[in-house]
Amino acid sequence: MSAKVLITGGTGLVGNRLTELLQQKGYQVSIVSRKKENIPNLTVYQWDVRKQYIEPGAVESADYIIHLAGAGVADERWTDERKKEIIESRTESARLIHDTIQKTGHKPKAFVSASGISIYGDDRGDELLTETSSYASTFLAEVSKVWEASAQTIADLGIRTVMLRIGIVLSDKGGALVKMTAPVKLGVGAALGSGKQWTSWIHIDDLCRMIIHAMENEQLQGAYNAVGPHPDTNKELIRVAAQTLKRPLFLPNVPVFALKLLVGQLAETVLGSLKISNQKIAQTGFTYQFPDLSTALKDLFHTSG
Repeated sequence: MSAKVLITGGTGLVGNRLTELLQQKGYQVSIVSRKKENIPNLTVYQWDVRKQYIEPGAVESADYIIHLAGAGVADERWTDERKKEIIESRTESARLIHDTIQKTGHKPKAFVSASGISIYGDDRGDELLTETSSYASTFLAEVSKVWEASAQTIADLGIRTVMLRIGIVLSDKGGALVKMTAPVKLGVGAALGSGKQWTSWIHIDDLCRMIIHAMENEQLQGAYNAVGPHPDTNKELIRVAAQTLKRPLFLPNVPVFALKLLVGQLAETVLGSLKISNQKIAQTGFTYQFPDLSTALKDLFHTSG
């Protein structure tokens, strides 16, 4: 019998691709959903986080649990109500899993939880940040801190727990890359703000492979930065995107005030600089399929040469 993996947030950008890669490796994958759905080749369990209900069998049948659930931080403007939803969607879902494990007595072999590099803040300039670097007190840093604290409650049950502090995920199916390169595709691409801010990115396939690596390898425990080996400046990212797509670059850079009008509070994140080290995860033997920006973008834009 192949091992069974339960994914929360399984229908999201990362969850969809992770499901494909797990199934390719022979795992049986199940997900949780707010409504009962029929999805080919997947077992779908129903849950209601607000009511602290999860369908019997979801947790008890899982050899591994991968926790990706959480309201999208870039989906809506940050009203007080939205901030509460962003936090509780992460902490209350983890509490439901924790309480179900406690109640049923079934302990999965490992629990892998998403977190974010935003734990280090919005803007740390050129400082190279490791897992031992100081945390910030911005809203997104607080989100990551409570996210990890909720994952720690699973670890306290004696379950090997890994927290992956995920950087900017590059995918052709959505997320930051699609938004950042839309102007490039129209021939009016430009760096954002100064363009000197560091972007710590990871190709979606490498992220999913890293999640599987964390799940399978018993030596991994605690927090790891889930980023690629080579952070790039925003200016370099836009330049390589334009070069890969064979489009011109538009000058001057997009000014700060225009970004604030477009995305509100999220502008702080877009304009901030986080240069994140991947050394800790690399030392566990993880290797990248897309270690540099050019290779990653050629794959995602389906170009060659």
